[in-house]
Amino acid sequence: MTDRLSGVKVLVTGAASGIGAAVARRLVSDGADVLLADVNAEGAEQLAGELRQSAVTVDVTRGADIQRMLDAAYDRWGRLDVVFNNAGIGEARPMLDITEDEWDRMMAINLRAVFFVLQAAAKRMVRQAPLPGSEVRGKLVQTASIAAFRGGSPHLAHYAATKAAVVSLTRTAAQVLAPSKVTSNCICPGVVDTPLWKKLDSDIAEIEGLAIGEAWKRRTSGIPLGRPETPDDLTGLLSFLASRDSDYMTGQAIILDGGLTMGP
Repeated sequence: MTDRLSGVKVLVTGAASGIGAAVARRLVSDGADVLLADVNAEGAEQLAGELRQSAVTVDVTRGADIQRMLDAAYDRWGRLDVVFNNAGIGEARPMLDITEDEWDRMMAINLRAVFFVLQAAAKRMVRQAPLPGSEVRGKLVQTASIAAFRGGSPHLAHYAATKAAVVSLTRTAAQVLAPSKVTSNCICPGVVDTPLWKKLDSDIAEIEGLAIGEAWKRRTSGIPLGRPETPDDLTGLLSFLASRDSDYMTGQAIILDGGLTMGP
């Protein structure tokens, strides 16, 4: 345990499992105060109890829930230094078979909700005092994906579209909010061993007639560093982005994928 983030107030959405849960653990271990938000009330409460932090049940597709989530942070701390805007879903479907309902659900959770969480947090951050010893008033961090850049998967058209849009949104927010000293960056993980990828593996297995685990094995076999990514591989980056060390960084889409997207 360190004091790198001592006194830093952080909201993590999608905190009950996967990347969100791993990041919450790391930020707390580095001294941050963390509010865990998730639609999975039981999972968020259980992790909050383990970490001696607070949790809030929220459906990020609902504006009233977003405001209630931010109210919980501001009522508790009077400010919010970092928002890790991480909640999202994954689903594989053949591009020509994606229905309007499937498209709309993916957009609602992975893009629309990301925008309105960012917007609601930014409206409050621009009015608060800078962080102690810093000129920055607040930090927004979104979860995108290498899918934003790679494309090409025949089964992830709607998922990849949301992640490309999150990168664009991150950069627009960085430009708009820079005069107010609020930063905006996003992380672009690779193939991470999470419940989301287990869902993708199962979907692809059904589409292509594969055994469970075969799509995962195929997708991770070419990682130059020789192993799949774990949620813990991302936590150091998030600790950096939450810290004073990243005060001069904004508008960046940071790829952390074990070298998977390197050119030949």
